[in-house]
Formats: sequence, structure tokens, C-alpha cells
Amino acid sequence: MVKFSVKKLHVWFGAAHILRGVSLDILSNEILSVIGPANSGKTTFLRMLNRLNELEPGFRMNGAIALDGADSLSEDVERLRKRIGMVFAMPLPLPLSIFDNVAYGARMHGIRKTARLQGIVEQALREAYLWDEVKDRLPTSAFNLSGGQQQRLCIARTLAVQPEVILFDEPCSGLDPISTAKVEEAMLKLKRQYTLILVTNNVKQAARVGDRTAFFLNGELIEVNKTDKIFTVPADKRTEDYIRGKFG
Repeated sequence: MVKFSVKKLHVWFGAAHILRGVSLDILSNEILSVIGPANSGKTTFLRMLNRLNELEPGFRMNGAIALDGADSLSEDVERLRKRIGMVFAMPLPLPLSIFDNVAYGARMHGIRKTARLQGIVEQALREAYLWDEVKDRLPTSAFNLSGGQQQRLCIARTLAVQPEVILFDEPCSGLDPISTAKVEEAMLKLKRQYTLILVTNNVKQAARVGDRTAFFLNGELIEVNKTDKIFTVPADKRTEDYIRGKFG
């Protein structure tokens, strides 16, 4: 089933033409890895899905984006961003306790009962593979966690509001290999319930976790296919050259 359908998407920031006619379907309960060199439009594409680009000066666009068959560009932005969570490159915990970080979104959406909040927090931390590491120190500051734990906390905070889609923008760029492995393990389990789109500069990570992989270059979608096909028999030589490290 198609979760997102992107048709002939163009994006400009001022005179800079960042995305050039991108058309792409994203399937429900898949991990779509998005790869490409710097300035290829990967993050701009990701931010189009939850309309964060609209906050930037000089933004304009043409094209269509549908979520579950309905125009996402005309949907109420607050409602849309509840449906589409995002995890950024650097972990950004709030200056609150571990518990309150995860409960923050639920409280913003009107949930106040302690027992329900406790259940939401525990479930989200379990899904983010963090519960066993923090269950005995939930009242302590989130800043006491390691970088990898803080990133999984941010994933848990996203999960707590029960989104349908999770966008990951280089979530492991600042993490050590052990922390990266834990994030990837969480992602592989999360796709049972969510649709995940992962922007990464780490082609090995894209190969490890992606069901399909999309290759962007200079604002264009060069090709998208099952990950094993992209990494063994890509249709375009530019894809092969990038994967083999000839540029990027």
C-alpha cells in the first residue's frame, strides 16, 4: 500500500532550484533509505513530507504530495506533524527529566492522567530500545544520558504521540558504532508499525536497514529500487559510481 505519493515535486529557495521534478511512491511499513552526495536535495525532500520547508525564507514549490491518497499540502499543519514525526541528526532532548521528555508530546495533546502517561512513556521507551537502560532513573535529567541514549530518547519522544510515519535525518551521524547498531535495531522493529524514511550519507547503513533505496543527485531522483538491486545491479552508472565512492 502506498503511504506517500510524490508527483513532479519542484522546490526553490529563492533562485536556487533544490528539487527538480521528483516523483516517488513510499510504501507503508517500509524503510526507505535516501542516499546521495551533499547538496543533492535529500533533506529538502524529507522536510517536504512534514512541510518544515515552509518555515524557510524564499521557499516555493510546485507538484503534489499525497498522504494516504489525500493532499498533505492542504492538511492542517499541526495535525500533519502529529502524523509524521521527525528525528534530527543531533539529539535534541528538552531540559527536562527523561520521563517528561517522552511525556511532553502526549501532554501537549491533552493527556494528563498519570497512569496513562506512565504507560505511554514505558511503551515508547521500549520501542526505542531504551527502557531497560533508564527505567530506574526516569526522574533524572535527560542531559545525563550518553549521546546514543539521547538519540533513542528523541525517538521515544516521537513515538509517544503515535505517529504513522517517522522521518530520520542522519540520525546516527554523531553516534559511535554500538549506539548506531541500537538505533538501527530499533528501526528494523519499528517498521512493523510505522513507515520510516531514512536520509543517510552512510551507504552501508542504507544497505543494512533499507527495504528500498532512493538515490538523489543534484536535486533529481536518479533511481529507486529494492536495496539489494541498488547495491548490486543499479540501473544508472551514476548510482554505481556513488556507491563505490567515486564521488560524494
